[in-house]
Amino acid sequence: MTLDEAVKAGRIRAEEALALFDSLPTVDLAFMRGTWKGSELQTGHPMDGMLGATGWYGKQFIDAESVHPLLFFTEDRAAVFPVDPRKWPSPTLRGPVGPHRADVETAKFKARLRMTEYRGQLSATMIYDDWPTNDVFRQVDADTVLGVMDARGMPAPYFFVLRRDADAPPRGPVPG
Repeated sequence: MTLDEAVKAGRIRAEEALALFDSLPTVDLAFMRGTWKGSELQTGHPMDGMLGATGWYGKQFIDAESVHPLLFFTEDRAAVFPVDPRKWPSPTLRGPVGPHRADVETAKFKARLRMTEYRGQLSATMIYDDWPTNDVFRQVDADTVLGVMDARGMPAPYFFVLRRDADAPPRGPVPG
């Protein structure tokens, strides 16, 4: 199954997703620069559906040291804002993150990019500053990557797709 077929179907078996991931070319750090719109790739993972239900927009990579790992839509969906991963997900926050912006937004970068080896291949990897979690990327085409979240204690990887978004919504002003 191709990634496009899996995305259209909305679901792929975890074993097929890993095989697809392993078949894709690796990416370097420079390739990841930009703002990316994310979508989940459902594999039966416990996190399936979580990001989609929250107004998750995607990720932003300025350079290797400056990464916003979580961008969410504002309540009116007219802009996006970066969220501190230490504040979300949270057992007290349910549904869309936009209404909780004042509690979760950060102006600080909360991740960085490094080349790491995962499943025998060296590829660009987003490393969260405050979580034992890595997101490893493989290239689908010039503007699409398949990502795998690998976290300590997570029994299986979580899959997502990022598409480069040259027309990304603006960063919303920090609430006053």
